[in-house]
Amino acid sequence: MKTAFVGKGGSGKTTLSSLFVRHLAATGAPVIAIDADINQHLGAALGLDDETSARLPAMGARLPMIKDYLRGSNPRIASADTMVKTTPPGEGSRLLRVRENNPVYDACAHPVELDGSTVRLMVTGPFTEADLGVACYHSKTGAVELCLNHLVDGRDEYVVVDMTAGSDSFASGMFTRFDMTFLVAEPTRKGVSVYRQYKEYARDFGVALHVIGNKVQGPDDIDFLRQEVGDDLLVTVGHSDWVRSMEKGRPPRFALLEDVNRAALHALQKAADATYGTRDWERYTRQTVQFHLRNAKSWGNERTGIDLATQVDPAFVLREQSVDAPQPV
Repeated sequence: MKTAFVGKGGSGKTTLSSLFVRHLAATGAPVIAIDADINQHLGAALGLDDETSARLPAMGARLPMIKDYLRGSNPRIASADTMVKTTPPGEGSRLLRVRENNPVYDACAHPVELDGSTVRLMVTGPFTEADLGVACYHSKTGAVELCLNHLVDGRDEYVVVDMTAGSDSFASGMFTRFDMTFLVAEPTRKGVSVYRQYKEYARDFGVALHVIGNKVQGPDDIDFLRQEVGDDLLVTVGHSDWVRSMEKGRPPRFALLEDVNRAALHALQKAADATYGTRDWERYTRQTVQFHLRNAKSWGNERTGIDLATQVDPAFVLREQSVDAPQPV
């Protein structure tokens, strides 16, 4: 199941996404965690020290390799150079699966040990000094979008993405790539304003959305959130001594997380799992193509020098049972 954590900057989405990753890992489920935020803090939230976090392989820096691998033997894609972040898979493309080993994971995924379980952590890479004034951060998250477009995940498999803050997620079609989106909102006017904006933008795309009320201090905060977001409010989270220790770099065993917060994480998993039965792979594929054609017309055709619409395989629908090109030996 593909889940995204979104919200305004400072809302606590990185902390909550890291807790969700830990919770899933504790159940023994296979998990891929992806840091797609401009502020790369998910590694630290999962317990990595600063030096290790700084050395994590950046997906954005390995985009040519990712394109070359995913292209496979797709006859509609002349070369990896003509692939863009929205290029959809087709017959002959290589697909990614959560449980497998493949060259993309070998190059971009860092194993993180969490209380006896191991998750794969992938990061877009930070916005560097060399990028200032000449690059857009969404060029880095394009590697994530391309991988999600080619990802086939099944029941009890999880991909957790810590997204960019605010409404920046809508700068690409990546917001449609998830089975469940968790919006982290503080009980403030600014906190719920991002929710309203996200809800409005996502309305026509079938995006499943739940709100996590964070930094809640009492019944009045809960009443405020319920009044503002209604039934979209799934759980609320207040102060946590466990989280405070984690943020100091000294996390206790995850089994010692407060019962009320463990219950909240279980509710998140239950909500994500509930979307499995309503998956619509045809719509998922159709939206992939839709955003690809938008990007082609807006900038892609001019940048690549070809008509990117020719990359679309009209007969291909991404499904759990999709057959992809064999991996290189």
